[in-house]
Amino acid sequence: MFHRSKLASSVKTEQVPTYNVTFEPRCRNNWHIHHAQKGGGQMLICVYGRGWVQLEGEPAHELKVGEVFNIPPNVKHWHGAAKDSWFQHLSLEVPGEGTSNEWLEPVTDEVYDKLP
Repeated sequence: MFHRSKLASSVKTEQVPTYNVTFEPRCRNNWHIHHAQKGGGQMLICVYGRGWVQLEGEPAHELKVGEVFNIPPNVKHWHGAAKDSWFQHLSLEVPGEGTSNEWLEPVTDEVYDKLP
């Protein structure tokens, strides 16, 4: 299970939409794409625990507290918790033109279980 929420109402997020996302161990989101005609993409900042992010066709990258990962626009990817750790990240949606999100198929246990 994962939980996504906008930051507290006292934090201004109009310029850069920002979300606080928490995953329980082994939880991950589906493959997805942040489309943009210009600009766009997503940045992840790990604030608690350990997790993974994987761009299609590349090895998965482990995220630890304090690390930042830039996901370019129009690239299929997923992110989620390590097998033995909760994972919390801030998700910043990079402003752009013609942006939209496309949610795709789940990350299978076969793919996930290959992670170290």
